[in-house]
Amino acid sequence: MISGLLCGLIQVYMLVLIARAVTSWFPVRPGSPFASVTRVLIDLTEPVLAPIRRVIPPAGMFDLSFMVLFFGLVLVRGAICGR
Repeated sequence: MISGLLCGLIQVYMLVLIARAVTSWFPVRPGSPFASVTRVLIDLTEPVLAPIRRVIPPAGMFDLSFMVLFFGLVLVRGAICGR
C-alpha cells in the first residue's frame, strides 16, 4: 500500500520534472497563462534541484542537476517499485 503510493508520487514528480525541462526550451511572456504553469513547475522542482545544483554546478548550457535528480528518482523507484 505505502510502496504503491510512493511509486505513484515518484512517477508524478518525474513527469513534473520532464514538464519543467520541456517548458524551459520555450520563451515565456510574463502574464500569459503559460507563465503561471511554468511558475508552478519551478515552485515544485526548484526546492529539490537547488541543493543538487550547489554541489554539481551547470556545465555550460547544461543543467546536470536535473539529470542527477531524474536518474536518482529512477533508481529509488526501481528499488521501491521493483521496476
